[in-house]
Amino acid sequence: MYVYYEDDGNFKAAHTLSEADATLQVESESGKRSKIKRTAVLFSFDAPVPAELMSAATELAQDIDLQFLWECAPQEEFAATALAADYFGHAPSPVEQAALMQRLHGAPAYFHRRGAGRYRPAPPDVLAAALAALEKKRLQAEQQQQWVDEMAAGKLPDPVAQAAESLLVKPDKNSQVWKAFDAACATLQKTPERLLLELGAWPHALALHKRRFLATHFPRGSGFPEMAVPPIERELPLADAEIYSVDDVTTTEIDDALSVTVLPDGRLRAGVHIAAPGLAVTRGSELDKLARARLSTVYMPGDKIPMQPDSVIAAFSLDAGREVPALSLYVTADPATGEIFESETRLERIVVRENLRHNLLDGRITEESLANPQSDLPYGHWLRPLWQLAQALSAKREQVRGKPENNSRVEYSFYLDGNPDDPDTPVRLVPRQRNAPLDRMVAEYMILANNLWGGLLAQHGVPGIYRSQQAGRVRMSTQALPHEAIGVPQYAWSTSPLRRYVDLVNQWQLICTVDNGVGARLVAPFKPKDADLFAIIGAFDAQYAAWSEFQGNMERYWCLRWLAQNGIARSTASVLRDDLVRLAHAPLVTRVGGLPELERGTAVEIEILGRDELALELDCRYLGPAE
Repeated sequence: MYVYYEDDGNFKAAHTLSEADATLQVESESGKRSKIKRTAVLFSFDAPVPAELMSAATELAQDIDLQFLWECAPQEEFAATALAADYFGHAPSPVEQAALMQRLHGAPAYFHRRGAGRYRPAPPDVLAAALAALEKKRLQAEQQQQWVDEMAAGKLPDPVAQAAESLLVKPDKNSQVWKAFDAACATLQKTPERLLLELGAWPHALALHKRRFLATHFPRGSGFPEMAVPPIERELPLADAEIYSVDDVTTTEIDDALSVTVLPDGRLRAGVHIAAPGLAVTRGSELDKLARARLSTVYMPGDKIPMQPDSVIAAFSLDAGREVPALSLYVTADPATGEIFESETRLERIVVRENLRHNLLDGRITEESLANPQSDLPYGHWLRPLWQLAQALSAKREQVRGKPENNSRVEYSFYLDGNPDDPDTPVRLVPRQRNAPLDRMVAEYMILANNLWGGLLAQHGVPGIYRSQQAGRVRMSTQALPHEAIGVPQYAWSTSPLRRYVDLVNQWQLICTVDNGVGARLVAPFKPKDADLFAIIGAFDAQYAAWSEFQGNMERYWCLRWLAQNGIARSTASVLRDDLVRLAHAPLVTRVGGLPELERGTAVEIEILGRDELALELDCRYLGPAE
């Protein structure tokens, strides 16, 4: 004896081994034994054997006309066995019963299940709607398959092209376009980025990298609305100091400048002058909302996306030859020891004499020329005293740190001689030592300002945003904690308010402290324990990391282009760890196939076999030790 039964929504046939009141023990053709409920049994039969019945029923079911079956069926609930007798016109065989049940069960649009072996025909209006939905689904499936076939043939369908950015950034996974695109990726075994690039959604990898970043972080565009800068409603005194700025040739947001006066007793009065957009861009203003949405300027070779609108940069950048408002720190110090006797912070107007540029001065300003009073040194009267004090300040920090800073690594500046959106634009990599005197000098005074201004806020109980390092962990917080790597008791970013939102926040707090002294904590834009400060820290950390990752990717892209443009097929490199090396003449780290186990710093010769500008990877192999 055999039984035809329903198990988990599927029909099965098996040999009956034993029976109880409510259950049966059955054995499938494969020999697997199961216990089933008697209520799951639809009918019993003696022949044919289960395998033959299932095969014959499946074949017969395909010949049953659903529309005719629906028209023949009673309008009320019915048993499938009863309908089988009406449909076939005779007592149905086991194969016919099974076939009809399969057909009923496989057509939920026509027949609604009401229990084991029982169904009810769908009402005409419900059936019409269901059939329309099925037809729509069929047409969609056909359309999707057509798109898949086109992509497999190397053609980009228009709907996929129009949705290309969203497919990478924020795809609608319920859409036809996504389903077709996802199927094409699976069929062709390619990543979404690579498939879209190969199909011509973007002309080259550079365009894809930039468009994906912009679509993710600047979906409404990277421009600014027209917005006027409000006037500064206070009179600021004009500083009487000889002031210069030092920046890269590409810098347009000039945040900082320096001055120095040699006092009669040999002490120095050094000035650190920082652009003061915080006088006009106030907390909660429309300009503030624009800056807070970005939190930092986005840098990339040959281009940038500024944090502040051009109108703010034009009003507050420390461009030479004009009066601009500034927040100035003046310190009186011993240039030999670095001891600071007094410091003063002022809001004032300054006039920068010149905007000096690294590319014009780095070659002439060396430690030797700075140390030799007789050497022909441009701006020597300004540079030498600032350099002397900077060295003393650095030495004091080294005492706190317990070791000298490692500034020996070569850094590179990227210069694009043409359109930054064109991959064929010539790229130049210009090496610069991190310990170049101008770099070290400017950095030392920025550290001084960030340290002393952080201390000023803490002294007055005015909250600020600090960057600290303890036990090797770097973090941002509202507490004035030591920064062990720099060697200062506190460090509050304050010297780039045109480019970093944290610096703008700290500038608001500093301006209030300068204006109100001991009462500043009561009227500062951010009061103690202001939750918004913590929100800014969290948002800044995440966004600053995203901006840095994009800058790193773009620099890596242009390194690959530099290698291609210069036809470099072999290069020396130094081992970092495992199979990871750093190229000798480009700021590029890559993995090298076949690299033996070597000590860190070992110089090796590698062959560059190819490059992947989408994955930003080099294909390299080890040739041997560098000669």
